[in-house]
This record gives sequence, C-alpha cells and structure tokens, in this order.
Amino acid sequence: MRFKGLDLNLLVALDALMTQRNLTAAAQSVNLSQPAMSAAVARLRDYFGDDLFVMRGREFVPTARATELAGPVREALSHIQLSIISRDVFRPEKSNRRFRVCLSDFMTLVYFQNVIERVAREAPSVGFELLFPDDDPGELLRRGDADFLILPELLLADAHPKAPLFEEKLVCVGCPTNKQLSRRLPLEKYMSMGHVTVRFGRARRPSIEEFFLLDLGLKRREEVIVPTFDLIPRVLLHTNRIATIPLRLAKYFAEVAPLRIVDVPLPLSCFTEAIQWPSLHNGDPASIWMRELLLEEARNYV
Repeated sequence: MRFKGLDLNLLVALDALMTQRNLTAAAQSVNLSQPAMSAAVARLRDYFGDDLFVMRGREFVPTARATELAGPVREALSHIQLSIISRDVFRPEKSNRRFRVCLSDFMTLVYFQNVIERVAREAPSVGFELLFPDDDPGELLRRGDADFLILPELLLADAHPKAPLFEEKLVCVGCPTNKQLSRRLPLEKYMSMGHVTVRFGRARRPSIEEFFLLDLGLKRREEVIVPTFDLIPRVLLHTNRIATIPLRLAKYFAEVAPLRIVDVPLPLSCFTEAIQWPSLHNGDPASIWMRELLLEEARNYV
C-alpha cells in the first residue's frame, strides 16, 4: 500500500533494521528473505534521498536521517498495533505478552521480584525483559523500546504519564569494622570519607543521591565506581569506605552480608519511586493491567 508515494511496508522494514542493525536478522524478524530486505533498503534510500545505513563490519549503522526517522516510525507502527490491530479483550492468563521494563538492580531486588513471582502465578505465559537504566531512559519510551520505566520520580520527564509507587529514604552504609562510620555521622566527616558510588550506562549516569549533593553544591570523594548496586557490599568489605543507598536495599543486603547502617547527614534524603509508561499505551489493555498490578504490589509492599 502506498501513501503519498511511500510504500508503507517499507516502514516495517526500516523499523526492523533500526532494531536489529543487521540485514539478515532484520529480514528474519519480519519474515522477509535477505534479497527482499536488500531491495527494501534500496527503495528506502531512494525515497528519502539518504543512505540511511552504512556498513561497519556486519552491523548496519544508521545515519542521522535514519535516527531522526526511527522514533516517528516506531510510534506510527505502535499506534497502528494498539489502536487498530490489537482490540481484542486482554486476558492475562492466556497472554504471552513480554513487557520491557527499565529499572535498577535495587528495584529489581527489593520490589520487582515480587511482581515477577505474582505474574508467574496469575499469568504464567507473560514475560519480562529487564533493562538497566539507559543514558536517556525517556528516549526508550519515545522509541517504543520500553513499556515501563521504574525510577526515582525526580528523574522522570513530564513527556509521558507516571504514577508514584512508594517513598524511599537514603542511608549511609559501611563495613562493621569501619570505625570512622559513627552512628551520628557529621556532614563534614561524610564528605571527607572515601565513597563507593553507582553509575549507569555509557554516560555513567549517577544514582539519586548525587542529585541531592549537586543541589547542595557538594562533591564527595568517589574512590570506587561500580555499575550496579549489588557490588557495593563486596567493595565495602574490610575498608573504611562508605556508600549511600536506599534503606530498603540496605536492609536487604544486611540479611546476607555484614553491614553497618547509619543515617545519611543530608537535609534532602527522601525520594519517591515511580513508574512511567508511553502516552501511546494509555489505553492499551495489557499496559493498564500491568500498571494496576505494579501499583497494587507497591501498596502491598509498603
């Protein structure tokens, strides 16, 4: 079918190429032969007057024009899928939907594993793909690469709907042998000690406490940077370093590893964990079901 000179089937091919970045894999994902996908690439290049992809080894690397097209194309295809094709009643117990959820290992350990266990009982064929926080989590929603973000609310943009899950507070943790970590830790002492911190993604985005410190104009001494929260107890062991992490996570770690927990000496130390989903999914029955389940589990958790 053509719309203003464009074969709309080519948009499906373009979306597959942007997702797979490989000609053979993209062809297989939309049930095309490799020659047919090669022909689609040629037609796309001709229509848009741009190479769209250049070869780098075996990978198709998108040009700036292809990157510019990716979001609107994915949004258009998602809109067709949700508004026109998928209008059947959603039955969780019979669905094989896979939800892509972007969240930290902190929220996976203390909250989302309960969600996974519940879904396994109520909708055993529903699956999840868990994604670590991206350099720009909001872009995951815009591109249609995530169904939900679960992050501190202050890190979520206003471009898509969101809802609070529960309140959390930060605490300071260290090895029990760390004699510098007193129960009443002065701010000056806290800032002078060596810190273990978490940074996410290629851009090394900091975790929530860094934003509170920046608001106060403070910069701590980062001695060890790790990519996930679960590495922190091991890195703290037998050192005088400290880390600032959510209280629920500190309690979780303390059950399996020796850990001293004290109040963090920051005037701003509480935050709200929240969920966010693409505005396009507002009326999607599957998304609505999962949102209600996530919110109910958060209420049970508190």
